[in-house]
Amino acid sequence: MPYNKSILKGTMTASNLSKIKPKLRTQGVVSGNFGKAKVKAGSPMREIGITNAKVVKVNKQDDYLDRLHRAYVATDDEKLKKFIFNEIKKILIQRGQW
Repeated sequence: MPYNKSILKGTMTASNLSKIKPKLRTQGVVSGNFGKAKVKAGSPMREIGITNAKVVKVNKQDDYLDRLHRAYVATDDEKLKKFIFNEIKKILIQRGQW
């Protein structure tokens, strides 16, 4: 059975699918957002590090380590001691001293 060439010729150009514009959603909640209202896209961390301050003080790791040692000795809270110990351990592992 021969093909009707006039039908095949017009199938790619006669489609209206490329002319359909997606509807802009202005109501409802974002699907998969578990009931949370619509929020602006993007990470809240995108502006981290941007500041208008004239002077920014960054603690040196040695100062931080010294403060951790003093806090470890000064506290009686076991949960805090565990956190401080893990922070000291991470720094010493970075330095190759653990």
